[in-house]
Amino acid sequence: MKIKKIWANQILDSRGWPTVECNLQMEDDHLIKSSVPSGASTGKLEALELRDGDKNHYLGRGVLKAVENINKIIAPTLINRESDLKLMDSELINLDGTENKSKLGANAILAVSMAIIRAQAYIEKKELYQFIGDFFCNKNFILPKVMFNVLNGGAHADNGIDFQEFMIMPISGKSFAENLQMATIVYHNLKDILKKNGYAVGVGDEGGFAPKIEGSGKDIIKKVFDLLSQAIVSSNYSLGKDIVFCLDVAASQFYDENNKIYNLGKEKLTTEELISFYEDLIKNYSIHSIEDGLYEQDWSGWKVLTEKLGQKVQLVGDDLFVTNPRLIQKGIDSSIANAVLIKPNQIGTVTETLAAIRLAQDNGYKTVISHRSGETCDTFISDLAVAVGAGQMKAGAPCRSERVAKYNRLLEIEFNSSS
Repeated sequence: MKIKKIWANQILDSRGWPTVECNLQMEDDHLIKSSVPSGASTGKLEALELRDGDKNHYLGRGVLKAVENINKIIAPTLINRESDLKLMDSELINLDGTENKSKLGANAILAVSMAIIRAQAYIEKKELYQFIGDFFCNKNFILPKVMFNVLNGGAHADNGIDFQEFMIMPISGKSFAENLQMATIVYHNLKDILKKNGYAVGVGDEGGFAPKIEGSGKDIIKKVFDLLSQAIVSSNYSLGKDIVFCLDVAASQFYDENNKIYNLGKEKLTTEELISFYEDLIKNYSIHSIEDGLYEQDWSGWKVLTEKLGQKVQLVGDDLFVTNPRLIQKGIDSSIANAVLIKPNQIGTVTETLAAIRLAQDNGYKTVISHRSGETCDTFISDLAVAVGAGQMKAGAPCRSERVAKYNRLLEIEFNSSS
C-alpha cells in the first residue's frame, strides 16, 4: 500500500504555542496523524525547532515555515511510494543536509517520521509498539515505571523554585495501573496538604503544582521534599518501599557561565558544593534518580558527579546528551552519567531516536523516555517506551489531558496485552 497524500497543519501545543501536525493518507484513504512537542528547557545542542520569527504571527513563534517545508519539499518526495521508515528517514536527513536539521526543521522532519512508522504499523496490522519492537528487534515488551512530576519549578513554573521537576515514582504496584493509581492518590493528597499550609495549588507546564515557597535556595528544596514526603505518608504508602523520588534539576538553567557558579536562590554554589548538597538530599530522602544535575557542558564536573554518586543513584543526562548518539558515545567513553533521557524531537527522526536508545542500552546505560513541557495529545512516546523495553518514562503529573493521554495509552496497552 502506497502513501497517497501528506500535508501539514499548524496546531497549538499545551502551552498555547504553535507546533506541527502531519497528516498522512494511505491509498485506502486511512488517515494517520502525528504531532510534535516543544521544550521550554532545551539543550544547546538539540536539533533545531524551526520557528518563523514573524512578530506579527504568534509573537514570532509560528511554525508556518516548517509546515510549508512538509507540504512543498518533503511531501513530493514521499507520496506514491510504499512506507519505508529506514529509507525515508535517511532521505529526510539528506534532504535537510544540515547537522542540526536547521534547513527543514526537526519539528517538520519528526512529524513526518512518526507518521511514516505509524503507516507501516497500519499496513502490517500491528499496534504501534509491536511494530516499533519488531523494527528494534525487541520482543520483551514491558510497561515502564513512570516518574510523575507532581511539583514544578525552574522553567516550568514562575515560582522561584530552582529545581525544575520533583517527581514521584511508584515502584511496588504489580501493574502499571496500580502504580498510576498510587501516583494519582499522592497527587491529590499533595494538593490538600499544600492548601492546608496556605500554598497556591495552580499547576505548572507539566501539571505539577507550582507553589511559591519562601526561604533560601537549599531550604526551599528541602521544604518541597518534606511536603512530598508528607503526601506519601498520608496516602498510606512507604517512602523508599512503595514510592521513590526522582529529580530533574535542570542545573544549566541556574548556572552562571561567566563566574562558573550555580545560583540556587541567593546562594552561590560551586560544582563541588552542589554535589555535596545532592549527597545530603540522598541521605535524607529516598532519591532514585537525578537528571541534569550539572551544567550541560561541564563534562569534568559530570565526571566527578558520576564518580561520587553513580553507584548510589541513577544519573540521567538530558541536556548533556540531547538524544544524540555522538554525545551519548562521548559520555560512555568518559564514564559520565549512567542513564540517558530520550526525547525524539531532540534528534529529529524515529530511526535516530532508536539508534540512541540502542547505543545506551548496549552499553549498560538506563533509558528514560520523555515528554516535553509543550505537549500535544499524541501518545507516540508511550508506545515507544513499551516497544524498546525502556523500563522508565516521564510524561508529567497525572493531570492535564496532554499528559493523561500518555498514561491512558499505557493503560490501554496493558489491558490489551493481558486480555
